[in-house]
Amino acid sequence: MTPTRPGTIDLERFLPYRLSVLTNLVSGTIADGYRRRFGLSIPEWRVLAVLARNPGLSAAEVAERTRMDAVAVSRAVARLLAAGRLRRAHSRDDRRRSVLDVSAAGRAVYRAVAPVALGYEEQLLAALDPSARVALDAAVTALTTRAQALAGSVAAGEKRRRRRNRSDRR
Repeated sequence: MTPTRPGTIDLERFLPYRLSVLTNLVSGTIADGYRRRFGLSIPEWRVLAVLARNPGLSAAEVAERTRMDAVAVSRAVARLLAAGRLRRAHSRDDRRRSVLDVSAAGRAVYRAVAPVALGYEEQLLAALDPSARVALDAAVTALTTRAQALAGSVAAGEKRRRRRNRSDRR
């Protein structure tokens, strides 16, 4: 292993980088199948999958749940609506808010893709024994919880910094 200089990141050991590479590899492999068969992009599949499980969300709520960029979600929603795979309606509680639901055509795509995705997951997890699977699940849950907390504290710090900057300009 090549030693790193102080202040540099050894990417091959840097967890955020490793997780990103793994995510891209796994998502890309699964995506090849649904892209060829249904013309779906990764963001479109994620939107469809989230709405199949959680109907009636707004595009902003989908972006929040998936941690995808709002513009990517908006484009995916537009393509899914144009393809007839989603329906948009006004919320019963707030007519200004639009909510999304999977159409019958979208549900058919979801039912075709989900088993392929689950099969790939099973093949991937076959690399781990049952106790390692439990440990991985616990580790991912703990890291997600911690990352959410850190994101909240970073956002709060950024908000305080912006307020200070505005008051300094006055």
